[in-house]
Amino acid sequence: KMFLFQFVNYYSSCFYVAFFKGKFVGYPGDYSYMFGKWSKLRNEECDPGGCLIELTTQLVIVMAGKQLWGNIQEALLPLLRNWWSSRKGRHNPENQYSRWEQDYVLLNFTQLGLFYEYLEMVIQFGFITLFVASFPLAPLLALFNNILEIRVDAWKFTTQFRRPVASKARNIGAWKEILNAVAILSVVTNAFIMAFTSDMIPRMVYLYAYSQDSSMKGYINNSLSVYNISQIPKTNMPEENWDYNSTNTCRYRDYRYPPGHMKEYEHNMQFWHILAAKMAFIIIMEHVVFVVKFFVAWLIPDVPSDVKARVKRERFLIQEYLHNYEVERLKLQLSASFITEPHSETTLTPDMTLTWDKHDVLSEC
Repeated sequence: KMFLFQFVNYYSSCFYVAFFKGKFVGYPGDYSYMFGKWSKLRNEECDPGGCLIELTTQLVIVMAGKQLWGNIQEALLPLLRNWWSSRKGRHNPENQYSRWEQDYVLLNFTQLGLFYEYLEMVIQFGFITLFVASFPLAPLLALFNNILEIRVDAWKFTTQFRRPVASKARNIGAWKEILNAVAILSVVTNAFIMAFTSDMIPRMVYLYAYSQDSSMKGYINNSLSVYNISQIPKTNMPEENWDYNSTNTCRYRDYRYPPGHMKEYEHNMQFWHILAAKMAFIIIMEHVVFVVKFFVAWLIPDVPSDVKARVKRERFLIQEYLHNYEVERLKLQLSASFITEPHSETTLTPDMTLTWDKHDVLSEC
């Protein structure tokens, strides 16, 4: 539950910029409004350069500035809290009580002490995988941050917290499943970023299908549609004296039929070609990445072959010890059944006693 809440808190703005901002704005004369036309709140548009640069800027701020400030907070807050609590005993010199009594004054390491450390790393993993297509330097900044994070946490746990009680754990628990889910989701998000947020697919479609000389010459003009200014509602006019302007048309980023066409201002065929290319790219990219992922997982096993051999050897030895133990016990029972004395219970001689019991066998294994 905590990760789901933090997922929304940290990633909602990035998802909005990457997949929603500038996607449902309409066109001149028929803009989309957030709460209806009466609200006059148009849906937000991207800059002329696209929303990809905004997503990159946001990731730079998060991966560089926010993480650095988080490390500063992790170092300063425990230090200030311990300093404030130590003021209560400033009249008592430290040499009057033992080391463990001095350590007791430090911050308590609770059961959720490592929970927030795991949460911080998983959130960072999400940033560098979900949106790495827009900012390829994110893993490098994460590496620098983790080097600093290791030193800060080591200093914090050894000097500012009480010594935690060690507890045995087989793995990292639910965090492993969360990391796997984020890794799978990142394949989808990066495919959508490359297809819908960037201009890679429209450029490729223009280069291979609509360019006259197999170059990008004329791409900007091709990506802009035409709108007749006289058809703009009066409430949306930009200036009062627009009638004195000699301009009759305006250009906007979209693929629609020009004024006067039978399908005026509807999406043209190039729009559907680009949309089909985007969907095909997403499907192909997802399948290629998943195939490579499963191939690498099969090529590099989770447990090395020598470790598997040692585990099998230990299991064999345990079974052998237990088998020998049962055989010896049965021999003693059979020998005891034939040794009987009149008017007395069956007794075992010292030679018939079993030297190892079952617990000794298991401990020996």
